[in-house]
Amino acid sequence: MTTDELRYDDQGEIPLAGYAALASTFAAGGTVVAVLSRMRGVRLPQQVPPWDVALLGTATFKASRLLTKDKITSFLRAPFTRREEEGAAGEVNDAPRGGGARRAVGELLSCPFCTAAWVAGGLVACYVCAPRGARLLCAGLSAVTLADWLQYAWTWTDQKVEG
Repeated sequence: MTTDELRYDDQGEIPLAGYAALASTFAAGGTVVAVLSRMRGVRLPQQVPPWDVALLGTATFKASRLLTKDKITSFLRAPFTRREEEGAAGEVNDAPRGGGARRAVGELLSCPFCTAAWVAGGLVACYVCAPRGARLLCAGLSAVTLADWLQYAWTWTDQKVEG
């Protein structure tokens, strides 16, 4: 096989080893939570009520946006991303930098959809270990999501009135 046949993409820039390391870290984190929960005698819920799924979903949405798009959390992304442009509603758009694992982390931290899986994993782990605390945390993040929507509604209404 030639080198071109072995490459995953045309430019050779896809950090597959970095992706594999991140996926392994995610899986290892889930395994650690499962083992520690079992050792502590934590029982998994028989079912997750739809209200909790909605709460976890809205909290996951907001937390992933905060981590990947908020100006204030830029310091977390800066080693792995660079600011590309200002986004709407005070958000920013970052692009991954570097190569290998650094680029893979940069791609994760600049994508709210990618980060959502990690956030959901963390929130579900909290939900299993401390459901009341997890619900409170999710309620707070969900309240911010609702507040954001109210801000958008207010701005839209104001623009319609002003003409």
